[in-house]
Amino acid sequence: MKMRNFEESIYNLIVETSTNLPGDVRRAVAKGRALEDRATRSGLALTTIAQNIGMAELQVSPICQDTGMPTFIIHTPVGVNQIEMKRDIHSAVIRATKNGKLRPNSVDSLTGENSGDNLGAGTPVIHFEQWEEENIDVRLILKGGGCENKNIQYSLPAELEGLGKAGRDLDGIRKCILHAVYQAQGQGCSAGFIGVGIGGDRTTGYELAKKQLFRKVEDVNPVEELAKLEDYIMENANKLGIGTMGFGGEVTLLGCKVGVMNRLPASFFVSVAYNCWAFRRQGILVEPATGNIKDWLYESGTGISVEEADVPAPVAAAANHPAAAEAGVVPGDSVIPAAPAIAAADAAAPAGADSAASGGSREVRLTTPISEEDIRSLRVGDVVILSGEMHTGRDALHKYLMDHDTPVDLNGAVIYHCGPVMLKDDEGWHVKAAGPTTSIREEPYQGDIIKKFGIRAVIGKGGMGPRTLKALQEHGGVYLNAIGGAAQYYAECIKKVNAVDFMEFGIPEAMWHLQVEGFAAIVTMDSHGNSLHADVEKDSAAKLAQFKEPVFK
Repeated sequence: MKMRNFEESIYNLIVETSTNLPGDVRRAVAKGRALEDRATRSGLALTTIAQNIGMAELQVSPICQDTGMPTFIIHTPVGVNQIEMKRDIHSAVIRATKNGKLRPNSVDSLTGENSGDNLGAGTPVIHFEQWEEENIDVRLILKGGGCENKNIQYSLPAELEGLGKAGRDLDGIRKCILHAVYQAQGQGCSAGFIGVGIGGDRTTGYELAKKQLFRKVEDVNPVEELAKLEDYIMENANKLGIGTMGFGGEVTLLGCKVGVMNRLPASFFVSVAYNCWAFRRQGILVEPATGNIKDWLYESGTGISVEEADVPAPVAAAANHPAAAEAGVVPGDSVIPAAPAIAAADAAAPAGADSAASGGSREVRLTTPISEEDIRSLRVGDVVILSGEMHTGRDALHKYLMDHDTPVDLNGAVIYHCGPVMLKDDEGWHVKAAGPTTSIREEPYQGDIIKKFGIRAVIGKGGMGPRTLKALQEHGGVYLNAIGGAAQYYAECIKKVNAVDFMEFGIPEAMWHLQVEGFAAIVTMDSHGNSLHADVEKDSAAKLAQFKEPVFK
């Protein structure tokens, strides 16, 4: 018998997961925020993150524009028709994509063609398991590509940078987890959460690691040794000083969950699934006869403030929000600030290199196109407030521009590493979410493109490497780090879609020409050879070495 309401239940699950962080995640962000000085770069980033969380819930729009690979883990009673369930899930995914709750993320690996509806070979990911309970348990995680790319797997014994030999024991596992946090730096949108899988084979190890992300942040591991390991990692990973967005600071990790399974005698894998601060996972308990939702499996984030840890405050929610009615929240309970939070601490310290070192900032307002003189006046640590036209560009565009001309003049322009969520109506295109993507993927191209087209600023997250830094110095450019995951915050700064090119690349990879106002980002690589990312990585590598000696014996 077909469950008549199952598709609607799955659609509501997708919307809730994409737009409303659960309560346990909000509390973890709030606790992290309480540990960070509000006037530092990391403090400003956390303020922006907090603002973005509220905006996404209020507008029922994606928290982050990269809605990832929808991954469902489903437990069903014997006799439930899984074929029909899969069809309903596909229909719900198509609908959520059409309505701007999911970004079209399913790309043919051979042709590069985007399916446009999040369906394709292997997408979405659906794992079915039977159990002896009477209800259906459906859990969904939306894990973006930026943090997915920072997943890592170790085969023990191994020699690890800064930590020496990691053997086939609990202490070797400890070293692997610390190294996993170190290697992510700011590219996975720290401060983040990690799931760790010990054992299995290469495939099941990663599956176990990702399943740990479905645990509640505040739970206690039932295995005593693993509970101690989780506590140790949470206490010591933050001593690496990587900080939010890799800006340096006190808060690098917000959660660590570890699971274990048996392995082959010849293999000892430690698999780490890294998740960004936008930790989007939710679940529902479904009644098999009707497909209706009986219960939500994770606490709703509605009504839980990220301003202070454990201090609830009303957060506005749209009337059609899946959890709003249950929580009794009335639209208009709070007002989301519109001013750029990231620029709130301008003049906290003198401008220039000294302010960068202290974590303070100077606010500089620029309008595109930007002159080389204006760019060379900027230093690492400055907050730049941009207005004018900017152009999105990701992997497909950068590859294309290496051998082709651009459809618009990019002299003095700003390139934004962003794959937005877009919706079109009779009035044209509208931006629904528009945070930065991880920039390091463009390192093979960026320096040459800066030189070829006269680009003055590149916006992204996580920083770039020595080739780009050299080009910025030689040709007069800067790298501006926007706050990863803050898709609603930045969408508010986009006032108009002027045009679009290369739609054949798909919506995320197209070149969108956007009119912006008050778009704030931090200079982390300047035209004088300075790179905050290189400095933080060097400093955290030195701090990593303090954990070389054995702890668990």
